[in-house]
Amino acid sequence: QVQLVESGGGLVQPGGSLRLSCRASGFTFSSYGMRWYRQAPGKERELVATVSSAGDSTNYGDSVKGRFTISRDNAKNTLYLQMNSLKPEDTAVYFCGAFNFGIGVYWGQGTQVTVSS
Repeated sequence: QVQLVESGGGLVQPGGSLRLSCRASGFTFSSYGMRWYRQAPGKERELVATVSSAGDSTNYGDSVKGRFTISRDNAKNTLYLQMNSLKPEDTAVYFCGAFNFGIGVYWGQGTQVTVSS
C-alpha cells in the first residue's frame, strides 16, 4: 500500500524553526521527484519546494526562498523540509507529494504548521 505520512508540524513563534518529515512506503521512493505544497484556509494550494529524485536539484517558491530547505534521504525513504525564520503567513497545512515526470501521483494527508505569537 502506497503511503506518504507527514510529521513535525506544530505551533511555533515567529522567527522560530520547524523540520517537517514525509515518510514514504509502498513504492520506489528514489525514482520520484518530491514536492512540498501548502494550503491555508481560504487560499489556493501553493508550491513550496521541489527536489529531484536523486536530491541533486532543488527549487523554491518565492515566498520561502532563503528560509526553507528541502532535502531527502533515499536510504530512509524520507523527505524533509527545514523551515527557518518562520512568519505568520507560513501558517498552513503542508503536504508532500511524489512526482513522476512532473505529474503528481501520490499525496500525503498533511501536517499543520501554525506560526503565532
